[in-house]
Amino acid sequence: MATDAWQHARDAAVTLWRRVHPERVPAVEAELGEVRAELLAAREEGDVQAEEELAADWQRRLRRLLRDDPSLADELRRVLDEELNPLLAPGDQVQPGSVQMNATASGHARIYQAGGHQTIHEA
Repeated sequence: MATDAWQHARDAAVTLWRRVHPERVPAVEAELGEVRAELLAAREEGDVQAEEELAADWQRRLRRLLRDDPSLADELRRVLDEELNPLLAPGDQVQPGSVQMNATASGHARIYQAGGHQTIHEA
């Protein structure tokens, strides 16, 4: 977040918005600056929940952008995989790639594994 990688990722995100909603670019640029400051503060404080909330907010924004222009799918995927996800990932989270999970259970034990977010509702 504090390197040239942030500027490159920011520019890539702004380019996507410029193609779909050029009138929103100044606001998006300002919001990206704000989220960078919030994310750096959350990481400094060890606030993983705040990091996850910031990432979720931008995921929603990007989904809406894609909804407005489905032709952005390939470019959005590239920007996410190569530039934004590594910067928005909470803490030292493993970046997209291969995931190996192993588990052993016995008796009445339960195992829940996920390569991403997981929500479990049990009665």
